[in-house]
Amino acid sequence: MKLRSTTWGVVGGLFVACLTTLPASAAPPAALKWTDCEVRPTEDPELVRGSKCATLQVPVDWNRPAGPTFGLVIARRTAKIPAARVGTLFFAPGGPGDSGVDRIRTGMTRFPELIEERFDIVSFDPRGIARSNPVVCSAALLAQQPSPVIADRAAFEQTIRYNRDLAQDCRANTGPLYDHVDTLQSVRDVEAIRAALGESKLTFHGSSYGTLLGQQYAERYPHRLRALVLESVFDHGDATTGRWLDDQAATVQDSFSEFVKWCKQTTTCSLHGRDISALWADLVARAARGELPDPRQSALKATPYSLTFGAFRQLYEPRWAALANLLKRLDESAPPTGEPPVPTGLAPNPLAPFCRDLSLPVRTYGEFAAHLRRIARNTADLKLPPTLMAVTNCLGLPKAPNPQRDVEVHGLRTPALLLNSLHDPATGYAGASSVARQLGKQGVLVTYEGWGHGVYNSGPCTQQAVNDYLVALKLPPRSTRCAAVPPTG
Repeated sequence: MKLRSTTWGVVGGLFVACLTTLPASAAPPAALKWTDCEVRPTEDPELVRGSKCATLQVPVDWNRPAGPTFGLVIARRTAKIPAARVGTLFFAPGGPGDSGVDRIRTGMTRFPELIEERFDIVSFDPRGIARSNPVVCSAALLAQQPSPVIADRAAFEQTIRYNRDLAQDCRANTGPLYDHVDTLQSVRDVEAIRAALGESKLTFHGSSYGTLLGQQYAERYPHRLRALVLESVFDHGDATTGRWLDDQAATVQDSFSEFVKWCKQTTTCSLHGRDISALWADLVARAARGELPDPRQSALKATPYSLTFGAFRQLYEPRWAALANLLKRLDESAPPTGEPPVPTGLAPNPLAPFCRDLSLPVRTYGEFAAHLRRIARNTADLKLPPTLMAVTNCLGLPKAPNPQRDVEVHGLRTPALLLNSLHDPATGYAGASSVARQLGKQGVLVTYEGWGHGVYNSGPCTQQAVNDYLVALKLPPRSTRCAAVPPTG
């Protein structure tokens, strides 16, 4: 069972509520019980060594703090030089669906040695993810998910029915937490973690979707933040469905256009000298006819959407050479003959938070089709934005408890540091600029003039800007720009 009894839920909920009201200098009433983090059979024990894990009971619904609780799993590595320790750096993972616990266990290469020396680094599996009462659903039902590219009115209505059936299934298999996986709830979880750690303030580093958690934590608890880094900034600002889709489409097309430009200029690109736009259009047409292998599962048939998503993921690093090789391989591939297996049991549904944090209503099929036609007219190559699923997966579901709105932050002692690449395929530069405008004097945006999703380790300029800020609270001048470092993969 994921939940404790109602009796313990009352005690646990009040316990956490009391923690959040402690004076800054007071110790928490009970310490977290840290133990060595698990080592999976396929993992190198030396890689995991030194990571500690703990579980904190928090309310399923912070609007009912005396109600049932669940176990929120946290991981930590203590500062390598205790005498030089600055404090606790809390890392908020992206996704939705990324595991912060795994980041601490096996993914510490993200953090330079200086940061490991000076900070206890803490993260968590957000509610509904991985070890923290994950949202799980029938694997067979998840495998039947309709395509985000809805072709007609009947498919539109079928998608609504499917979403409602899936929600009912996930709720039954997950428990009551299923309805409370929005970021506003996670904000309260982070505050409970801070209190349980006995820290008066956190140094917060959010990445991608984790930047939404950072923005909304800063709104509610600005006095609990020593510093706030927002890297690859998710814009949760007020936007209609059409504007949100247009921005997402423009973002990924920009990154694909940069890849095309690189290949034209680079003789080692495996598609050098070819018309990549024409090749892409042909691959999409072949995928629509069921003649193309899936980029990630070559025995199965690709769809235009899965083809687009496969290319999109190669733009994250970015891995331009690998993307060129992938497109070349697909072009030369024979039609696939395999059929997907029918899964059994339960499977995670890590995208559930989208339907709690985004309100992207589409009332009719005609309205949906108009969005796709407009995007196709305005977009040269990638005419199906990969994040289209954030719209279609939520059709017919209740209104999101944490819909888009501009962030309002007041009272940060040190302004937030924002970083974004100029050509980010997932969190576009326009979105980062929008959040910077929303923050005003409470934020400083550093522009990385290169590519990819995630910029901390893109080059010495961005890393120095973050390190100086985290360790010494030294902010770079406004309008700072870091030169691009060409990708190597």
